[in-house]
Formats: sequence, structure tokens, C-alpha cells
Amino acid sequence: MKTTQDTEVLIVGAGPAGLMLANILGMYGKQVTVLEAMDTLIDYPRGVGLDDESFRTIQTVGLVDAIRPHTNPQHIMRLVNGAGKVMLVNNPQTVEFGWERKHGFIQPEADKALYEGLSRFGNVQVLFGHRVENVEEDGQSVTAIALVSRPDGTIEERRFSAQYLVGCEGGKSPTRKRLGVSFEGESPSTRWLVVDVNNDPLGTPNVFLGADPKRPYVSIGLPHAVRRWEFMLHDDETEEQVTDPDYVNALLADHVPNPAELDFIRRRVFTHHGRVASDFRKGRQLIAGDAAHLMPVWMGQGWNSGMRDATNLGWKLAAVLSGQADDALLDTYTSERKDHAQAMVDLSLTFGRLIKITNPVGAVLRDAASSVLNLFPQVKSYFADMRFKPMPRYTRGVLADPNTRESGSAAAKLTSKLIPVLTANVKNSPVGVQFRSRV
Repeated sequence: MKTTQDTEVLIVGAGPAGLMLANILGMYGKQVTVLEAMDTLIDYPRGVGLDDESFRTIQTVGLVDAIRPHTNPQHIMRLVNGAGKVMLVNNPQTVEFGWERKHGFIQPEADKALYEGLSRFGNVQVLFGHRVENVEEDGQSVTAIALVSRPDGTIEERRFSAQYLVGCEGGKSPTRKRLGVSFEGESPSTRWLVVDVNNDPLGTPNVFLGADPKRPYVSIGLPHAVRRWEFMLHDDETEEQVTDPDYVNALLADHVPNPAELDFIRRRVFTHHGRVASDFRKGRQLIAGDAAHLMPVWMGQGWNSGMRDATNLGWKLAAVLSGQADDALLDTYTSERKDHAQAMVDLSLTFGRLIKITNPVGAVLRDAASSVLNLFPQVKSYFADMRFKPMPRYTRGVLADPNTRESGSAAAKLTSKLIPVLTANVKNSPVGVQFRSRV
């Protein structure tokens, strides 16, 4: 007879979104089981950008001291043209959420800190080597059937039952496919070679986006003396060709004196994706992180978007499980997160198109336009202060409009009668803002 292990929430995938969600639910005292198909956490660099919103969530679960040593704050980004001239600087100085707006970080170390943080909670367990093969759902529960390899090579089937299951298995999410929701968006045909090295030979901090029409590139200084380069590949270049050490060294020759002496972590080809699921929930199954949306790399929002998902979903699951709210509360997860995720995807794709111009005439026009725009201080500060970034606020969801007192939605602006003084310089409503500034 097969036994079933019971819990309150099953999380499939021990990536950043799943681990943060487990920390939040653990903090609320909920029973959580995380099932991860791999035997260990991924130990190579992936995401490189961590923002102030994510730090608020990290602060909430009490892991700032564990993660902050693996970050470098004020991660300035400079967009340069093919001649190396700076076209745009992104260096926000504001601290709306109490932390620096942008950080470089080492994702394996941050993910490890999230995982180790779960040891604080006796109600949370992470099981590696558990590949979820099938899921059964009824009106009262959801059951995951996981396959586990025994030491003798045989396969054991284990069953786990919960009130809710959250799929955090990445862009190829089986949970999303089971839900039957669409994954709308685009996967640009351009491919990129990413090269990570230890013992950064440059030591130049921050980010350089090279909008060189001959070959667009990225150069990023990261904590612990890690350096990342990314090079856009031409259509006639094969993956086998561009990952050959000699070929990589030739690409790096314009960036470092002796490429062959670098301490390489990895060389890998990838394609950017910009997609958002049509729904983040069906029944007792939900999706989060890359399972719900795939972010192009340009704005460094992949890891951060998963943190936003966990922040939004964690307290709602806890409230429903505690009987403080009806199950319908979970429907607001999609309405509050989907539009913001889509806005981030659209912004990243637009920024990528600006960088990836390879037509010489188009590049000249872009460079000339940037020179003209930089003559206007307001335009220059708009990009420098990152005011183009969509803020984490909601106009639909668990809200009540202060103007009309109707529930379910809230206008972003207050009516004049709700503003107590004539000298108020803004009419922005505080309703629907995910975070308030740290005191």
C-alpha cells in the first residue's frame, strides 16, 4: 500500500521563487514541502541583478545579513555605442523602498542563503531528487506523484498531498502546461554567448552595455571578483563553434589582454524570451517565477519578478489556509501580478531592441538621437533615475478605492476632497502600493 505524505502547500522547484515562497510561508507557520528534481541547487551564475523591491522581501524574511555580502550596491549601468561613447547612464540615487535601487549579485549564493534560511522552520522541508511526474486534483486537495531514484538504481514512487500546489519549475514548467494556460509573447531569434569568469581581470565595477553594431555585447562586474560577458551571435555562427575556447578567446581579445589565462566558470549559448502566462492559477494549482513569466535579461528583472510573485502570493496562501480569507483571494494573484510582469517584459524587449541594432545607418541614427536627448536635463534624469521602471502598485485586486469606497479596484490618484491641505504636491493614492518607504 502506497502512503501519502500530507502538507499544506507543495512547492515544485527549489529555484529562487520557490525558496522565497517557502520562507514566507514558513514564517507564517504553514506546513510546506518543496520537491526538487535535481540533487542539489544550481551552483553556476544565472541572474546578476537584484533590486530594492527584492531586498524588502529579503528583509521581511530576515535574511538580509545572509544575502547582502553577495551583492554590490549602486550597480551603475552605462550604455555605450560602438566607439565606446556613453549614450545613457542609469544610476538611480533614490531609496523609495529603503534600499539601493540596483545591486549586482551572485545568484547561487543568494539562492543558497534562501535555502539555508528554511532550516529556521521545523514546518518546512526540501526534498531533492524528487521529480514530479503527475498531479491529481479534486475539490479538496492536490496530490503530486514524485519519482525518486533509489541507491540500487530502481525507481520509487512517492505521493504528497496538499491543499495547494505552486509550480516554480522554470520556463518549461510542467505545472503551467497542466493548467492549459497560454504562454504568450516572443522569443527573439538572436542568440547570445554568456561567458563567466573568476578573478575578474578588469576590476571595473558596474555594467557596460555595448551597443556596437558589429557585435553588441555586455560586460558586468559582479561581487567576489566574478566578471560576465555576453556577446550577440551572428546567424551563421553555430553553438559548437562559439563555445570553442579559441573562438571565445578571440571574442574577448578586445576586452582583456590575455583571454587564454582567464579562470572560466562557463561558456553557454542562450536565447532571450519574453513571455507571460495568461493565468497564474487554476483550481488548487498556481505558478510563480519563470513558470509564470520569462524576462529578457536587459533590465535584470528575472530573479526580481520571482520575488514579487512570492511576496504577493505568500501572505494570500497563509490567509486562506488560516481561514482568514476565502479561496477567491487567490484569484487576485493573477490580477495583481500579470500586468506588472507584462510591463516589465515589454520594457526589457524594447530596451533590447535599442541595443541590438546592427544596421550601420540605424546605429548612427540611434547614436545621434541619444546625443540630442542628453542635452535635456529632464530627459537625462528620467533614464538616470530609472523613472521608466514600472512601480509595484496595483489598481485591481485586494483593494478598496478611497474615492468611491468600492472594493476590487482603486484609482491611482486621489480626488481633491481627500487631500487635507491645499499645498500637497502630489495626488498619488497610497492604496495599491506594494511597499512603503522604510522608516
